[in-house]
Amino acid sequence: MTKKFNVAVVGASGMVGGELLGLLETRRFPVGEFYPFNSGRRPAKVSFRGKKYACAKPSLAALKKSDLAFFVSTDEVAEKFAPRLAAAGTWCIDDSSRFRLTPGVPLVIPEVNAGELKVSKKLIAGPNCTLTGAAVALAEIHRRFGITELRMATYQAVSGAGKAAMCRLEEEAKAHFKGVPLKPGPGQFPRPIAFNLFPQVGGFDEAGNSGEENKVEAELKKIWNDGKIRISCTAVRVPVLRGHSLAVWFTTKKNCTEAALRKELLCTPGLKFFAKPGNYPTPLEHAQRTDIVYAGRLRRAHTAGNEFQLWIVSDNLYKGAALNSVQIAEAIAGL
Repeated sequence: MTKKFNVAVVGASGMVGGELLGLLETRRFPVGEFYPFNSGRRPAKVSFRGKKYACAKPSLAALKKSDLAFFVSTDEVAEKFAPRLAAAGTWCIDDSSRFRLTPGVPLVIPEVNAGELKVSKKLIAGPNCTLTGAAVALAEIHRRFGITELRMATYQAVSGAGKAAMCRLEEEAKAHFKGVPLKPGPGQFPRPIAFNLFPQVGGFDEAGNSGEENKVEAELKKIWNDGKIRISCTAVRVPVLRGHSLAVWFTTKKNCTEAALRKELLCTPGLKFFAKPGNYPTPLEHAQRTDIVYAGRLRRAHTAGNEFQLWIVSDNLYKGAALNSVQIAEAIAGL
């Protein structure tokens, strides 16, 4: 008989929380008792396995009833509860950025580094949704040929900034067709987003790097367990509702051919590779509630002998967040 887990979801009424509940159902994760939580600031109900549940405000005592807790909330909520809950013996899978770079906390994408999951480490972090596509698509190439340098430009959907940001894009698009001047909304984006894009995701540091660009570099190094790889990134927000896209340039330590790289991409776990030159994925066609990463347009760059280019698309709410958390839980169930 399959062991059942009493499951808590902190942030169950949010956008990623809703995706996570749907995935727990469709993938038939063995849930025993179900405990949904939200901020407690306003009443909220969620549906799970045909029943309605009222969300409660989280407390350590209530969370301790669970065997496994998903945190799809804020850094502050994760920091308040996850370490103490994990110390008490509950598996904690955190989708916030709070513990991703904390020493001793595994940062896991199951297709890439599931070996980091151990019974002795009950707190697990999920990665930033932006880098997930690159981490999955290039993992086998890095293992075989050694990527020494990685450059990328991101094209990030507004859903990465939450439900309110998606609504903002829709409101601005409607305003545009009515002839109303576009202005950034309070607390959403630094510039108008409809029919626009801007190279800023997060605040800037003194060197001029955005918060997202710094996360990509630091987290990918940890996931690939390679602190020497040189990574540079320009993160761009684009008027797409769902699905992050990446244009990447990577340099390999070992000499290789396009044919050798194509072979690796075709057998990379969690990846569908479009091998034909004129065939490629897009966020609208391929990154809507999908559980795999897509890539295409592999070609040799003209700037260096061992540099290649690749186009990558993934669903930032599924593989970049909710699905990755459920896959971690599935791996835990198999330990």
